[in-house]
Amino acid sequence: MSNLDVRPAATVCGGRADVSAAPVRDLLPARTVQLGESTRVRRLLPSLGRRMVGAWCFVDHYGPDDIAEEPGMQVPPHPHIGLQTVSWLHDGEVLHRDSLGSLQTVRPRELGLMTSGRAIAHSEESPRDHARLLHGAQLWVALPDASRHIAPAFEHHPVLPEITGGGGLHATVILGALDGAASPGTIHTPLVGADLTLAPGTDTRLPLRPDFEYAVLTMSGESHVDGVPLAPGSLLYLGCGRRDLPLRADTPASLMLLGGEPFEEQIVMWWNFVGRSADDIAKAREDWNSGARFGEVHGYDGDRLTAPSLPATPLKPRGRER
Repeated sequence: MSNLDVRPAATVCGGRADVSAAPVRDLLPARTVQLGESTRVRRLLPSLGRRMVGAWCFVDHYGPDDIAEEPGMQVPPHPHIGLQTVSWLHDGEVLHRDSLGSLQTVRPRELGLMTSGRAIAHSEESPRDHARLLHGAQLWVALPDASRHIAPAFEHHPVLPEITGGGGLHATVILGALDGAASPGTIHTPLVGADLTLAPGTDTRLPLRPDFEYAVLTMSGESHVDGVPLAPGSLLYLGCGRRDLPLRADTPASLMLLGGEPFEEQIVMWWNFVGRSADDIAKAREDWNSGARFGEVHGYDGDRLTAPSLPATPLKPRGRER
């Protein structure tokens, strides 16, 4: 998924100075963003309160939307550098195309993982004949400096490891490892992403790593995470230093757990690019608009996106928090 803002702000984030070494409970507000013609998303990272959780640097939550009479998701071809995209669905399907020639329909609880490396372009759309509901999350993972110039790649993993814990918890490990189960998805920095399903009456604790920082995104239903009541579309930042996480739900609920080792490097994120300097971003923008470096996405019925103008103000490092 793309950042379709025509006047995107440049953001400098990363580094460990502002990571909470102790557990916290910071509820982060969402910002509503129009994505294409018919999809509105709740943007939770980067936010006014926090820019990263581990290497996770971008989180959009969308739906559930009734798209029976709508085209659904329509994101034209656009570029990426320096990141991985993670497509995760609870309802609906998304058709992925990229400049490697990949053509893949991603369905609920399947992992679509694209590694941009030095440069890739892709599009995402609801198939012509699509399900009534569309509900999911799109996330980005910042690549560390040692990996950000690697060759681009796309992975599709229809089967992922699952954890059935006591107390009503069921988990699917999307990326990284959790409670002894490891995803087949390729990672380049220590992190975890998991889908958590809470049955009615759930009252349990999920094992965590104290050296990771964590956040929880509520996908559906109402739950209590470490005693904090959460409604759908909210993101609760939890800090570091936790060995487990109390989870409770009186009715069915689903969450996404995001975590990782605090990202040491500072990154510059603008539009659909993650770099290390303003020059990285300017060069990527120039190459995309001139038709160099990123290749072509074939088969999408429409024009590709044009990169917007760069901001006139210089970048000012502000760390992981505003």
